[in-house]
Amino acid sequence: MQTVFQQNGLILDKNGIWSALGNEKISYPDEGNEACFKVEDQSFWFRHRNDCIVEVIRQFPPSRKGPIFDVGGGNGFVAKCLIDEGWDVVLVEPGQSGVSNAKKRGVDHVVCGTTHSAGFKNESISAIGVFDVVEHIEDDLGFLSHLCDLLEPKGMLYLSVPAYKFLWSHEDVAAGHFRRYTLGQLQDILASTGFKLVFRTYIFGFLPLVVLLFRTLPYRAGLYVKAKEKISPQDHVIRKGIFSWLFAYYQRWELQRLKQNKCLPVGGSCLVVATKI
Repeated sequence: MQTVFQQNGLILDKNGIWSALGNEKISYPDEGNEACFKVEDQSFWFRHRNDCIVEVIRQFPPSRKGPIFDVGGGNGFVAKCLIDEGWDVVLVEPGQSGVSNAKKRGVDHVVCGTTHSAGFKNESISAIGVFDVVEHIEDDLGFLSHLCDLLEPKGMLYLSVPAYKFLWSHEDVAAGHFRRYTLGQLQDILASTGFKLVFRTYIFGFLPLVVLLFRTLPYRAGLYVKAKEKISPQDHVIRKGIFSWLFAYYQRWELQRLKQNKCLPVGGSCLVVATKI
């Protein structure tokens, strides 16, 4: 791995982080990684998303042994989970705080940069994960085409994005989102950028109603003068009680569906697996 990074012109700093010489502007708040880092370990949302990601990768693993490149992987919360499950992972993240936090978590292979600035060669990667990243890219078609170029033939793409345009709220504005998606839209976009869809599903089936009632409708009614500047821990923790029990039961049911390769018809996020044609 070290030789590959050196060939790409990446520089290893004293903290063990490989850095690209240049970088690109991204649509993500500067404080976003630090805010997430404070809640990820306790968050039902981040933990359940990890469980779903791990399950679909188990069901649809890369065709060739090699590292999964977690592109835009933030603080390494997904990357560390995949490492603990036995996968080799390279985290690619442009935010300095994100890569520093990832190293603290124990992610060994960390690149501070984007896939463009890091200079990865076409057809050099066997698997890429982009988890809640594409919605931050204005030119999503161009970005996915670029990822397709980086993948070797039959390389795997694992992708998650927020679902449904009608759920747009102040949280999307604060996070720097350009859009939300449906599974149908994702399928069309992936087909037009060189991918064949292998599996698609919604996850967090209970969230659309919650988001609609507590975020979208207040946002449309003008009850939020401006978006919240920080992630609230209360939004990510479910207190012990009947609701906690019901959610744990629902989580197990949703994961069981994924183990059976069954898609969920509705949810707060889209999760898809695609392969390069």
